[in-house]
Amino acid sequence: MASPPDTSKTSKLERYNSYVRRVNSTKLLAASSKLLFRVTLLVALILIFFFTINYPPISDNPHHLHTTAHFLSSAFYGSGAAWEKQVRHSSTPRRPHGFSVLVTGAAGFVGSHCSIALKKRGDGVLGLDNFNSYYDPSLKRARQNLLQKQEIFIIDADINDSDLLSKLFDIVPFTHVLHLAAQAGVRYAMQNPQSYVKSNIAGFVNLLEIAKAADPQPAIVWASSSSVYGLNTQNPFSESHRTDQPASLYAATKKAGEEIAHTYNHIYGLSITGLRFFTVYGPWGRPDMAYFFFTKDILQGKSVNIYRTQDDKEVARDFTYIDDIVKGCLGALDTAEKSTGSGGKKKAPAQLRVYNLGNTSPVSVGKLVAILESLVNVKAKKHVIRMPRNGDVPFTHANVSLAYKDFGYKPTTDLATGLRKFVKWYVGYYGIQPRVKKETGSTDKHPDDSSSA
Repeated sequence: MASPPDTSKTSKLERYNSYVRRVNSTKLLAASSKLLFRVTLLVALILIFFFTINYPPISDNPHHLHTTAHFLSSAFYGSGAAWEKQVRHSSTPRRPHGFSVLVTGAAGFVGSHCSIALKKRGDGVLGLDNFNSYYDPSLKRARQNLLQKQEIFIIDADINDSDLLSKLFDIVPFTHVLHLAAQAGVRYAMQNPQSYVKSNIAGFVNLLEIAKAADPQPAIVWASSSSVYGLNTQNPFSESHRTDQPASLYAATKKAGEEIAHTYNHIYGLSITGLRFFTVYGPWGRPDMAYFFFTKDILQGKSVNIYRTQDDKEVARDFTYIDDIVKGCLGALDTAEKSTGSGGKKKAPAQLRVYNLGNTSPVSVGKLVAILESLVNVKAKKHVIRMPRNGDVPFTHANVSLAYKDFGYKPTTDLATGLRKFVKWYVGYYGIQPRVKKETGSTDKHPDDSSSA
């Protein structure tokens, strides 16, 4: 009988081969881990090198506090020769003795119109906007496209980003800043109060901090608001009237801005002009404004709320057409004196001004709706209600005699004419085909083909 085969050697060989495979697998895993660690370390070093070369170190100044998002935003937008070339090209004036203007909120309603007007007359314009979602950002992007056609570059960033602003002032010796970036709207302040503090107070202070240290210091023109008059009962509203009774947080932040402006003018010699806008309207306007959403609701057959005061009086506003506001902004820029400081130190008293920019002709909200009904040939479904206590004031009326005296400000567009231009833009932009009355004997100008827009 044959003996069973000896399998001991085979088993030993298999165990040895298994051991070798495990050893090799362990070595491969260890080698892979080392390689992965080295690659990660190399990538980290490259990123550190990139930020070090292309981005200035964060300031030790306690006022320069930033989020990671702002840091990354600055690093991305503030790097590269091509980016700097765009910044310089956009901000270089094309006329003799032209301005170099940084426009904050350049993709906004007033900012886009002012930017185009400045560029068309030969000034250099660099825009800055954070394209937030307070209202439809696509409208802001559409305005940005208009500005791009005029070779105006808008940087997508926030005014609280100190490092980016410092870099811009290092690249460009701005002669002027037109500061229009802000959190707008009276009612929204009840929903998101912190956004008003961040933009209208902290953002403004941040901009002034950068401007005071610039060499040369720019002259600053900025948007205050008619809302600062708050509970004032004197009419028409004059710059000499009291503004210490704000009716909304928005108004309070704008009033705070005026006091902050006084401080930086007094200590650092910044030339600062505040402009109190009165209910601006027109093509490319803001969807949160009554004339805008009234037009939308009337065309869609929805009811519109028409407010009356608690004592049953009509609510009225001093509606001011965008072209008139633009003329006022440019007039303020043209008459702004140079700042007197250098390196953060004041050398002489500097100009400090505040002006009303309005239409001087208050119109009731009921009349506004009646004009819109006539223009779109649709009867509005009116819902008359008492004005809620949400920060709105019942009446505004601008006295603009000071602005007229100092730089010839004189509004020329009545509400019916201005709304006709707005409605024509509105139906064209949104592709609506209503029964809109045609304007006879005139042509409506578009922001990209009008030097006054």
